Amino acid sequence: MKTKIGVFGDTKTVHRVRNLAEHYSQMELLPFIYDSVTEVADKIERAFMCDMLLFTDYCSYQHASEKIKKKQTLIYVDYDEYTFLSSILRLKKFYSLNRISIDVPKKIHINELLQDMQMTDLQIHAYEYEKNQIIPESEIAFYHLKLYNEGKIDGVLTSKIAVRDYLKAENVPVYQLQLPNKNIMDALDKTQELIELSEHHSTQLVTGIISVKEGAKITQDQINDLTHCLNNFSEETDAMLIPCKNNQFLLVGTKKLLQNLKNHYRDFPLIQDIEGIVASPVNIGFGFGLSPRSSLKHAQQAHSQCNAETHSISYIVNERQETIGPIGIKRDIDTSKLFHALIHKARLNNELSYNFIDFIIERNNEPFSSNDIADFYKVTKRSAERTVNKLLTGDVIRIAGEERPYLKGRPRKLFSLKQ
Repeated sequence: MKTKIGVFGDTKTVHRVRNLAEHYSQMELLPFIYDSVTEVADKIERAFMCDMLLFTDYCSYQHASEKIKKKQTLIYVDYDEYTFLSSILRLKKFYSLNRISIDVPKKIHINELLQDMQMTDLQIHAYEYEKNQIIPESEIAFYHLKLYNEGKIDGVLTSKIAVRDYLKAENVPVYQLQLPNKNIMDALDKTQELIELSEHHSTQLVTGIISVKEGAKITQDQINDLTHCLNNFSEETDAMLIPCKNNQFLLVGTKKLLQNLKNHYRDFPLIQDIEGIVASPVNIGFGFGLSPRSSLKHAQQAHSQCNAETHSISYIVNERQETIGPIGIKRDIDTSKLFHALIHKARLNNELSYNFIDFIIERNNEPFSSNDIADFYKVTKRSAERTVNKLLTGDVIRIAGEERPYLKGRPRKLFSLKQ
């Protein structure tokens, strides 16, 4: 599944970013166009479905980092000496401008750079600001306008869209800073590294505790057969099996074990297999977490809940300490009532309605995310999100909580039928 990247900036720059990102197969770029930094807050609210946000100017990045509440990763295309120097040389070559005012972060010593290059014929007036300082765009515009009205400059180079538009309205020759492809590619490379780092290091862990109900007596042959059965299960799910004292077993796995559990909410063959071997009821508790400690703690909580029942049972406690289950026990679902709601309230067509019913039945009516729908339907996450929005609008489902399958990135919303 591709990582959704929201790209913020003016139309031209965002278009360039999307063209340069064509070779990054793990990214899906979504454009968020604005004409002023004041629009950024509203655009961020609309980017709730994005995993990361990429800003083409530092000022909008700064506004976002102060206002954003969600735990999305923020990245920006950095300005450097090369960025300003290439734009200044373009003005000198194509417009014959030798007297220019610019707005530039203090760390970029543009005049010193021009002296080093022996370009003494250029006169540069620089409005310098601290990179982490928020300055009203009107203040920057007035600085440039005053210099122009006093006859000290022939044109303005600005990185601010609002400053450009204001000066244009005042008939001042103004040009917007153009980001070099190199700087955009550097930001895309950084984004790619963050995606790979998140996928490699932050996968959700699953820990399982398996035991025979207290008081049951099993023979050494049964223990051997049980160990063989669990070894086979661990191989199928790429999990690690750890025998413990008192005939308990520990399972530790990641994606494949997690997917196996999600596929068996209604029927959990492992319970029946173990019961057939030990001829006694069993407890199986699974815990989800982003660290070994948290997944083990949640597995212990799930295993403790199993003790309240005398028959074989299995529960899951997720990373938000919410209990799922019991798994392996079919829940009654009124499919006729659900079909009617999908057709008449959510306005889904017949095929999508039948597919969604199959999805709910297979998951045993447990909470689900848009990613789960995308995996089940074999469609894009965007398509799954459209279906979820229709179900929410039609009052067929409700928000049931969140899950955090990765250490980095925002949590995923979980949904359940509204019954």
